[in-house]
Amino acid sequence: MTLAPLLVVPLAALLSAGLIVLLKPLLQRYALARPNARSSHRVPTPQGGGIAIIAAALITAVTLAVPIGIALGGVELPVLALSVIALAVVGAVDDIRPLPASLRLVIQAGAVAAVVLTVEGRLLPGAPLWLERSFAILAGLWFVNLVNFMDGLDWMTLAEFVPPTAFLFALGLAGRYAPEPTLVAGALLGGLLGFAPFNRPVARLFMGDVGSLPIGLIVAWLLFRLAGQGGLQEGSEGGLAAALILPLYPIADATLTLLWRLRRGEAVWQAHRSHYYQVATVNGFSVRETVGSVFALQVALAALAGVTLLWPSRAVTLVCLVLAAGLVGWLLRRFATPRAASA
Repeated sequence: MTLAPLLVVPLAALLSAGLIVLLKPLLQRYALARPNARSSHRVPTPQGGGIAIIAAALITAVTLAVPIGIALGGVELPVLALSVIALAVVGAVDDIRPLPASLRLVIQAGAVAAVVLTVEGRLLPGAPLWLERSFAILAGLWFVNLVNFMDGLDWMTLAEFVPPTAFLFALGLAGRYAPEPTLVAGALLGGLLGFAPFNRPVARLFMGDVGSLPIGLIVAWLLFRLAGQGGLQEGSEGGLAAALILPLYPIADATLTLLWRLRRGEAVWQAHRSHYYQVATVNGFSVRETVGSVFALQVALAALAGVTLLWPSRAVTLVCLVLAAGLVGWLLRRFATPRAASA
């Protein structure tokens, strides 16, 4: 193994942190998030730190692709990069001056569709390709938005996605994940780690839509590639199961919250503070306790995902899926229960 793969994470982390230091005065001036009734913060705080995360990830991936042995002549990676940039631009504009929800949705759908239609691998080889891709576009569009919805607390996005990206990067270093997504996973991991010191509670900088939207697209692509390659054995169901388990907490929190809001007849496109992780802070959990619990859960889910890949059988996969659902359900219930009532 050359040293190039080992440089991905530290290089992206240093670039991310350095860019934040350079950009923070501009963000302080032009992208200040002021508290409102739905905010988790109490003082005006600059947002837009996601610019550094995405820029660092892209620069690192492009710089180290050739030394790692990845050819840049194909279609998939350039389309992913352009789609990520498009969502970052939309997010940056929206952070400064909110855009109409319909316009955001159309651009997001276009970016997700471009990635899905050029990605390698199959999720459901037995299904018609048009049906699989249609489902993947809808799922990807929801995933991009739910990552944005779940970015409402200091360190929350890091707690959700540092363990999965670290897992995928390690999987690639072990030769069990394709080189392209391995590089992207490591670059995104480094970008997130470089952002972490500035976002620790109480945060001095927020990620903003400029970071959460493209991060959602990148992670969705990483999970598609994991599911599409079949895990450690070609054709195995382990890859698909692992791709479902890794992001299960944010998917469950955002989806269940959406369903509850629909049932209550609320305008689901409006900002709110009714996600489980947000309710947890009302019910007596500190920010650090909340994100720490999510981080620990995500580590456990990564371990279960690893089991489905190491022992790719239907029985093991089913057990891991049930355990993952049980752990997520337990944490959601814990967040929804006031501390006084649970004592």
